[in-house]
Amino acid sequence: MLAILAAGSIFFPGLFLLSKQCLKTIPGLRWSEGDAVIVSARLVSSIQAVMASSAGYIIASSCEDIIEDQHWLTSSYIMFAVPYFVYDIYAMFMCYWYKLRVKGHEEASAAPQHMSSALTSYLRREFLMVLHHVVMVTVCFPVSVFWRQGKGDYFQGIMFMAELSTPSVCLGKILIQYKQQHTLLHKVNGALMLITFFICRVLLFPYLYYVYGRYASIPFHMVPLTVPWHCNLGAALLMAPQLYWFSLICRGALRLFTGTSRSQRPHPTAAAAKELQRDGNALPQPANGYSTLPTEPELATH
Repeated sequence: MLAILAAGSIFFPGLFLLSKQCLKTIPGLRWSEGDAVIVSARLVSSIQAVMASSAGYIIASSCEDIIEDQHWLTSSYIMFAVPYFVYDIYAMFMCYWYKLRVKGHEEASAAPQHMSSALTSYLRREFLMVLHHVVMVTVCFPVSVFWRQGKGDYFQGIMFMAELSTPSVCLGKILIQYKQQHTLLHKVNGALMLITFFICRVLLFPYLYYVYGRYASIPFHMVPLTVPWHCNLGAALLMAPQLYWFSLICRGALRLFTGTSRSQRPHPTAAAAKELQRDGNALPQPANGYSTLPTEPELATH
């Protein structure tokens, strides 16, 4: 078990460093440090999502009894993936840090105290995403590996498959970062992201309740009254941020498909731009891709 945990601790940061180095050194690419960091972080997230979704499909399809059947991959992949959430907090901060520098909020030769202020700003701006990752490590990991006592591997596999929405989310982030909102690819990816996020994350827990209702031969609306209270609480706490992020995606999609863009609005004067910067509205898009600013033209992403 510790060997699997160690493997994940090496694999995800190692893949990030390898990708970043390749993007910086391969002839014909030679990207800047900031660009390489941002794209590498998205690449690692997408690879983790594909691995988790594949593991989830294998687990769920092998369980005939959704409560009692077990698959060795369930606990193994949980152990392997836990280090990813720790690594991803760091990766999101590095993305945020380089976006600040590109936008001129920090000098290229920033001193350590600038890094500290950026870290504080990052934690404040990305509080929900960081909290989500911390809960995944400190609560969901021990519950999934130890508290379940081997029961409900089917449900765990279905929850792994929620990651199916992540690759389109990551591609959306990259397209926004490089100002490709006007392209057909961005629109197609935006529609795909909206659909996959709704199916894989918003409908996730209603589907799990429906499946359990069929298994236990009880009506769907009676399932919340039948399962233990802590199952309902856990489902509610996990679903709440998904609903919030989905609302941001819907807002972004509405702006995208109704044609609202920064290029269609009058450019602010220099004085207005300074005022915006002073008010903090000129900060870069959140590292997790979502934006709560009503004037943001980009499609919100996870």
